[in-house]
Amino acid sequence: MNPMLALRQYQKVNGVAQTSEASPHRLVQMLMQGGLDRIAQAKGAMARNDVPQRGILIGKVIGIVGGLREGLDLENHADSLTDLDNLYAYMSKRLIEANVQNDPEILNEVARLLITVKEGWDAIGDQLTDA
Repeated sequence: MNPMLALRQYQKVNGVAQTSEASPHRLVQMLMQGGLDRIAQAKGAMARNDVPQRGILIGKVIGIVGGLREGLDLENHADSLTDLDNLYAYMSKRLIEANVQNDPEILNEVARLLITVKEGWDAIGDQLTDA
């Protein structure tokens, strides 16, 4: 068996196991980290001028941000989540622009925004475990 194929299969199985045991809070953390990982990979694809891979990776980040946005409970908490919803919409727009313009600086901007949101989310998790 190809060692790289075996590694990918292990990573896939390991990822499924982690998500099946994770709390909703942890799943959101994993999504955010996955988005940051895909942004880094997309920047690598840009540097290699690998246009198809860049598009695939940025598309995955857009999907992750869309999933985070869909997870917002705007029906019950619209007042407190409107700004975050708008931020996710902005990130998606900027990701499309990064792909069209082949601009790694836009990816850096989105990564910084996602890191800021993730740090806040991580802090909430710390408060939950300390309680």
